[in-house]
Amino acid sequence: MTCYDRRDVGLLLLRMGTGGVLAAHGAQKLLGWFGGGGIEGTGKFMESVGYSPGKASAMAAGLAEAGGGTLLALGLATPAAGAAAAGAMAGAAAVHVPNGFFAAEGGYEYAVSLGLAAAGLAVTGPGRLSLDHVLGHVFDRGWMVPAALGVTAAVTAVVVGTRNRRVRQQKEGEQESLFDE
Repeated sequence: MTCYDRRDVGLLLLRMGTGGVLAAHGAQKLLGWFGGGGIEGTGKFMESVGYSPGKASAMAAGLAEAGGGTLLALGLATPAAGAAAAGAMAGAAAVHVPNGFFAAEGGYEYAVSLGLAAAGLAVTGPGRLSLDHVLGHVFDRGWMVPAALGVTAAVTAVVVGTRNRRVRQQKEGEQESLFDE
């Protein structure tokens, strides 16, 4: 008989809570569930905050959140799942940075908290109460952690950097048009 310790139960709770929230958040984007905009509405929002093309950005963010969250909750492919979710949350945080830290003022607190929890799970692993453990950690090898986080960090840096340049250029264009009047 297998005996599970506090660490395993704690990781299960953290995975299920973080993964469940991420999966629901992604379902808002992909399917319009839970009051979300679906691909159409989320795509328009993504365009408005500088992520272009909007529909593709909505699909990528939704898949990273819903897919990564579901896999985290199950404890399956934990390095890739945690990295994908963390990358999506980094993209979300970039939108909220101008509002400061606290979520009550529209800040990045919530996105960073979810992203750090997802990244922490990618690094720590899912524990013994997980599908990764049942499957012999086939999708949770040690080398997968730096690979998943490294690739995700690189892609996220490019996507967020491109978005930030687009937003900056738009603001500069608006300021120039004010001087022309």
